[in-house]
Amino acid sequence: MSELEYRRAADADRDAILELLRRSLGREVDDRYQALFDWKHVENAFGPSPAWVACDGPRLAGFRVLMRWEFLDAGRVVRAVRAVDTATDPDYQGRGIFTRLTLQAIDELAHEEVAFVFNTPNDQSRPGYLKMGWQVVGQLPTLVRPTRLRSIPRIAQARVPAERWSTLSTAGSDAASVLADTAAVDTLLARTAAPRAGAVGTNVTGAFLRWRFGTSLLGYRAVVAPGGVADGVAIFRVRARGAAKEAALGAVLVPGGDRRAADADYLLAIGPGPLGPGGLVRLPRVGPLLTYRAVTEAAPPVAWDLTLGDIELF
Repeated sequence: MSELEYRRAADADRDAILELLRRSLGREVDDRYQALFDWKHVENAFGPSPAWVACDGPRLAGFRVLMRWEFLDAGRVVRAVRAVDTATDPDYQGRGIFTRLTLQAIDELAHEEVAFVFNTPNDQSRPGYLKMGWQVVGQLPTLVRPTRLRSIPRIAQARVPAERWSTLSTAGSDAASVLADTAAVDTLLARTAAPRAGAVGTNVTGAFLRWRFGTSLLGYRAVVAPGGVADGVAIFRVRARGAAKEAALGAVLVPGGDRRAADADYLLAIGPGPLGPGGLVRLPRVGPLLTYRAVTEAAPPVAWDLTLGDIELF
């Protein structure tokens, strides 16, 4: 077998990368998927995603990309990356391409002052990450609240992955329009954006909110506090999970914010404690496993303040 070349991905590789993702993951790479790829890896408010490829001459055999992220730790900005898309050409399976690309990425990111990698891998991919030095931080608490009693049977049967694309909804207002009020958003963030005391959370800025929740691709909606945007916003999207409709709360930027996001069978959120604001209740032994890989900071944070908007998969 020929020796592969491992290198940083370039803009000219984009079409070949999308084709590789289609071949390896069995996804239909239509215009919407390509736009989602660019949203994640080119338009990100924290910066373009660093990516690496394995090449067999002109042919791409593997791809690994890490999405840039920023956290706040007691006011200090911490640069991180999130392990997201990766693919290996089916013809090149079993050659250690995923491991080689990932470890090369970590080595190079150490020179870019990246502190750590985080992600929430599934049961199939987690063992591979653990072999490369990842560690399990813990299970992120999942909170839920039915919106109506007749929805409970559908909720009980919703034990399948949620759909990638959102369901059309008229609940609340279009999130992009709400977040376009930059002055009100800045006022709100001055009062609410810091992570809870002693915990590390995303560096939430107006630019981050408009990137993360303003894309038309994912159909986010927003419920605004009675006093206006400056007093609070809850951002969500409605998606199908089996026969149920789920309102996934990406961010709530006001203590005790209005969580009446309807047009769904139940609300879903990530948050600390057995009880959340708005009547949300923790589901026992349910939730994604957060994992951590050191780059320049050896130990993970003692406490995390994460939302569904920080760890949602696409």
